[in-house]
Amino acid sequence: QEHLVESGGGLVQVGGSLRLSCAASGRTRLSMAMGWFRQAPGKEREYVAGISASGGSTHYADSVKGRFTISRGTTRNTVYLQMNSLKPEDSAVYYCAAGDNEQLLLLSNEYDYWGQGTQVTVSS
Repeated sequence: QEHLVESGGGLVQVGGSLRLSCAASGRTRLSMAMGWFRQAPGKEREYVAGISASGGSTHYADSVKGRFTISRGTTRNTVYLQMNSLKPEDSAVYYCAAGDNEQLLLLSNEYDYWGQGTQVTVSS
């Protein structure tokens, strides 16, 4: 069982930047595909970005492409989400996810483990 902990959320002004971090700990696969999702009040959880276990493949939702960057850390199963040029519509609870798979995962039901979420609020 993996345990995921996110950090780095907070309040930022429009056009600002934030960097989210997620660290997974557990005793399963050495390296897992990881991703970020978000959920705004009254809306369904939506995919933001994903990265393969090796870090060689990444994918982004159209709404964040060119503004957000997902990357892996040097520590096993650590992932970051660099968010630039933030907009009010980016405000949401952001969730880190990990899957028992080395390939890039795009769908929420493909992920096996989830963090508790971190709040990102972009003020205008």
